[in-house]
Amino acid sequence: MESIINAQMPEFKVQAFQNGEFKTVSSEDLKGKWALFFFYPADFTFVCPTELVDLAEKYDRLKEMGVEVFSVSTDTHFVHKAWHDASDSIKKIKYAMLADPTGVLSRGFGVMKEDEGVAYRGTFLVNPDGLVKVAEVQDNSIGRNADELLRKVEAAQFVATHSGEVCPAKWKAGSETLKPSIDLVGKL
Repeated sequence: MESIINAQMPEFKVQAFQNGEFKTVSSEDLKGKWALFFFYPADFTFVCPTELVDLAEKYDRLKEMGVEVFSVSTDTHFVHKAWHDASDSIKKIKYAMLADPTGVLSRGFGVMKEDEGVAYRGTFLVNPDGLVKVAEVQDNSIGRNADELLRKVEAAQFVATHSGEVCPAKWKAGSETLKPSIDLVGKL
């Protein structure tokens, strides 16, 4: 299995639902920006709305950090709108909900569950050069935590602007980092 880390994000052009409107989103739109892709199996399900609302609660902070947020499922943009209109939880979402009924994104990021035609729970952070810097995929029965995701975004952005520094386990913005060197070998 080939790693997706530091791979170029796939090219795409898909429909989306955001803030009461349909729009088109493409890989071209994301050049020069940080982008977070948050794949989930399907609208009108159980674990998915808990995750999407958790992420919605971090959306303003992610926007302040210059991160475009996209939830993605294999549902159509029409289904995203219907879910938004039917669910008080989903009405809280302000980020774009990408429609991937053909699976171009799900396959491009390696999260398509072919036997069901849905995506696994996959989270991918793409840097302004279009390279995947964070990738996490898990079984669809396991929900994610937006606080941990926010920490990973902060760490990825920190190391992108601080050459030679790395973020240790449980690192949070403002905490001490490490500068790998021979002096640290065997000392940590």
